[in-house]
Amino acid sequence: MIVLGLTGSIAMGKSTAAAQFRRLGMPVHDADAVVHRLLGAGGQAVAAVEAAFPGVGRDTPQGRLIDRKALGHIVFADQARLRDLEAVLHPAVRRAEQQFLARAARRRCRLVVLDIPLLFETGGERRCDAVAVVSAPAFVQSQRALRRSGMDAKRLAAILAEQMPDREKRRRATFTIPTGQGRRFSLRVIRRILATTRNWRSRHWPLSPRGGRGHA
Repeated sequence: MIVLGLTGSIAMGKSTAAAQFRRLGMPVHDADAVVHRLLGAGGQAVAAVEAAFPGVGRDTPQGRLIDRKALGHIVFADQARLRDLEAVLHPAVRRAEQQFLARAARRRCRLVVLDIPLLFETGGERRCDAVAVVSAPAFVQSQRALRRSGMDAKRLAAILAEQMPDREKRRRATFTIPTGQGRRFSLRVIRRILATTRNWRSRHWPLSPRGGRGHA
């Protein structure tokens, strides 16, 4: 089972690329979605995050959750507090990833996608057989980002400063998925990626569904 990491900087089109992989039948693990569940109503990380960051929890009819906006104000400009948050969340996100991979292996999936925004920044590429980076021209990225609610040029600059530059991600990647030329073009590139990896063997998931040694 080939493990393909999917990553890219803010507003580069990663969510669209992930959706295209899904439409082509590839299982996709969304790390951001896991974080949302962990911090959402009744989420498994709510108590631990609230203990580390008093005042960010609130009650809803569905259960207690973390006010992500309030939490963001705390960690956005404070690297030490961001690391505290990561220490709480990352182990839970990794457990969810391992469960996803184990389920996919049992189903004998040929390829799975790990959608991880900060893949290179966190060393996640070491868990992948290949990495695909979504990329678009800087002016396209800026236009997309600034259309988002609550985003302005100052906040975008601060976010980009925390992320590995796009050119470095492209240099490290196995594949680049251009997203500035329309969805059809991106889809053609994704199809080529799937064709290229069709006969690869995984370095990370050689286990058969029964737990023995096998091949992807």
